[in-house]
Amino acid sequence: MVDIFEKCSAMKDDQILKRMGIYSYFKPISSAQGPVVELEGKQYVMAGSNNYLGLADDPEMKETAAAAALKYGTGSAGSRFLNGNTVALDELENKIAKFKGKEAGLIFSAGYQMNLGVISCLLKKGDVAIVDKLDHASILDGVKLSDGEMVRFRHNDMQDLERVLSKIDDSKGKLIVVDGVFSMEGDIANLPEIVKLAKKYGARIIVDDAHASGILGGRGRGTCEHFNLNPKDVDIVVGTCSKTFATVGGFAVGDEKIINYIRHTARSQIFSAALPPASTASISKALDLIWDDMSRKNNLWANSARLKSGLKNLGFDIGESQTPITPVFLGDMETCFKFWRKTFDAGIFTTPVVPPAVPPTKCMIRTTPMATHTPEHIDTILKVFGDAGKALGIIK
Repeated sequence: MVDIFEKCSAMKDDQILKRMGIYSYFKPISSAQGPVVELEGKQYVMAGSNNYLGLADDPEMKETAAAAALKYGTGSAGSRFLNGNTVALDELENKIAKFKGKEAGLIFSAGYQMNLGVISCLLKKGDVAIVDKLDHASILDGVKLSDGEMVRFRHNDMQDLERVLSKIDDSKGKLIVVDGVFSMEGDIANLPEIVKLAKKYGARIIVDDAHASGILGGRGRGTCEHFNLNPKDVDIVVGTCSKTFATVGGFAVGDEKIINYIRHTARSQIFSAALPPASTASISKALDLIWDDMSRKNNLWANSARLKSGLKNLGFDIGESQTPITPVFLGDMETCFKFWRKTFDAGIFTTPVVPPAVPPTKCMIRTTPMATHTPEHIDTILKVFGDAGKALGIIK
């Protein structure tokens, strides 16, 4: 007989990396997620966090979260569908819909749950999801959980997207799902062309603004604002609350009838406990801070420009990033982990990205500056990267 747990004993990759001294995952941070973090009593400049605007350690954010917990308790004690809904959640949904220029909003307990629920409940038998090959795993998993079909097009290739759309029978419902900002490469979806093709072929659009909210556009509203598109050009905008909103949760905004349908049919919404009061209050406060003060966003882009320029001058391959997400391509997996080890030993916290997340020859270190980094922090990252790159023969 086959033991279903046999695969657990057979997995050796992590043990090999640990023996080589280059295992980089599950590092236990013992401080707040700021520009400098602490691990095992040592200080590291954080170069790989999604805390883009630095709000996860902002005093106003922490005060707001603490006050909400003291007033409303630590948990919601149930699903939104039953006893877990609150006035604060209803108010937050209206606020985030207004921020995105939509009629209605819906809050989920996690960004991953949001994509699972939204996509799987909208796609029925005979429907087709058209997804970018580099879309986030939660998008792909949402399609897999549905009764619909998945068709993928080459990354940000509008000719290939049209080729795919043109082959889908008009009797089938069509849903294009793309990241606004691609989380590893840092480039931006060609949303104006996607909108044109969607109208031409009768498709609907979902844009995941997980890495665009608070960052792209004049007021930080995301990908639509970045391209000066009418919010109505995109049917649904979704995202996580774990990046610029500095807590956990997910959101979906769109026309009221669409959001109402998702509210009553998304299984990950119905069968999950509602977001805790502290997180609900944190998202609301983050929206206020993003709307009222552009200095954080401006600092983020200034730090991003300093980092990109420095990496290019050192001779690193940083791809086609158009956002603060800046990949440093290093080649094979062993080189990537060795680079990580050298930078980690020198006091920089980085995040290696290896297969299956990327092709075997495209392993990278994903760098993400924060608004709260100082120029000295950025220069420290550059010096350490330069030393590691030269030591390994990646740059001259």
